[in-house]
Amino acid sequence: MMTTASIAQYLSYYKDKRLLTVFAFGMSQGFPWVLIGSVMSAWLKDEGLSRSLIGLFGIVFSAYTINFLWSPLVDRLTLPLIGKKLGQRRSWIFLGQLVITLSAACLAFVDLKNSLFYAALLCFVIALFAATHDIAIDGYRIDVLPQSESEKSTAAAAMATSGWWTGYALLGAIPFFAADLPNVSWPDIYLLLAMIMALLSVVTILAKEPDSHRDTAQAQIQKAYEQKLSQLGHSRANKLLAWLGVTLVAPFVSFFNKNGVKTALALLTFIFLFKIGEAFLARMSIVFYKEVGFSNTQIAQYSKLGTGLITIIFAFLGSIFNHKYGIVKGLFISGIAMAASNLIFSWIAIAGPKESLYALAIVVDGFTQAWSLVAMVAFISMLCDRTFSATHYALLASLGSLGRTVLSSYSGVVIDDWLGGNWAVFFVITALMVIPSLLFLYFIRHKLYAIEAAYKKQD
Repeated sequence: MMTTASIAQYLSYYKDKRLLTVFAFGMSQGFPWVLIGSVMSAWLKDEGLSRSLIGLFGIVFSAYTINFLWSPLVDRLTLPLIGKKLGQRRSWIFLGQLVITLSAACLAFVDLKNSLFYAALLCFVIALFAATHDIAIDGYRIDVLPQSESEKSTAAAAMATSGWWTGYALLGAIPFFAADLPNVSWPDIYLLLAMIMALLSVVTILAKEPDSHRDTAQAQIQKAYEQKLSQLGHSRANKLLAWLGVTLVAPFVSFFNKNGVKTALALLTFIFLFKIGEAFLARMSIVFYKEVGFSNTQIAQYSKLGTGLITIIFAFLGSIFNHKYGIVKGLFISGIAMAASNLIFSWIAIAGPKESLYALAIVVDGFTQAWSLVAMVAFISMLCDRTFSATHYALLASLGSLGRTVLSSYSGVVIDDWLGGNWAVFFVITALMVIPSLLFLYFIRHKLYAIEAAYKKQD
């Protein structure tokens, strides 16, 4: 669906200071993936662990796939002490940042070979609190823009995507540059990463809590629940049962009522399928680069700095396209680019460590990441009911994370046990994984057009 807003009007949205906060919070969302993803994979590889074990180590990311289970609590519970000072959203964000910082510092004192369980446990704690603070950040991004400013949703998605990749790739390049310096160990690097996370928490303290009518709407729903319960018989537990109903049941009822059961299930299936192939590639990418023969510095230059900068550029270009022509076309384009990107990695596996091919892969991969993330973030955001914004976003995003985390944790097993270390075939398979989602997207395109049109009318 095309919009009537001009490009100049759209670009003016980026002057909004609220979007700078969205960008900064995006950095906080992307950075934990450095701690338990790329840097941990590189450290495990340097310690001589197998590809299968490195892949299975990624199971710690499972917290991202199930965070919708406790997302209603983030929407409803106010944290003691800091909740009154920072507000509902920022207090949960700050708590997550604090625990991530302390856990990263603790990793610096773990003997990885002899205490692998404790390292995995700390990584899981980081994932758990990162996934929790993601719930609050996504809720913050939706709440900070009133319904009357829905046209800014793609700009907010671009800022969130750019922020995520700044945290993951640009800040994530630092440890790989540092790893090639003399007398610098991976434990030293984790102390540095803990300091960076601590600095990101300063933004949370300085940010403004968004205005929201969420509490009023939830109170009305709870009152209706209490009335229904009272009709069944007087009970002192009615208030508690009503509170639990609003917290745990109402968000999911709202989502299915809003979209209809068939459409809701179709949306959930598409979100689950969309990025599985890319996830399998991403989980093994650092291991692949090191095995092919690229140095830590080259990984920092290309996979971190290169991908980060390119993704940020394409995030803004992608947001303009999605704003002007609609997210359905944006999702189709990014899906095709995903397959092409994965095939280029297969080419590298055959040709060897050629920097020109590496650079080409990074450009295509950066385009893919940016285009798909902006479209998906904007799409998921417009599906959310503002009364349960954090819960709905967590429910939908966790489905996308399921493929990226739990399923992709078996990527090492696929390359080792099924393919005998054949990277070229592995990347061809990941390219083919994109096809089911594109077919599904084609079949539900009319439903997506209708949802997008209804969202635009609210502006």
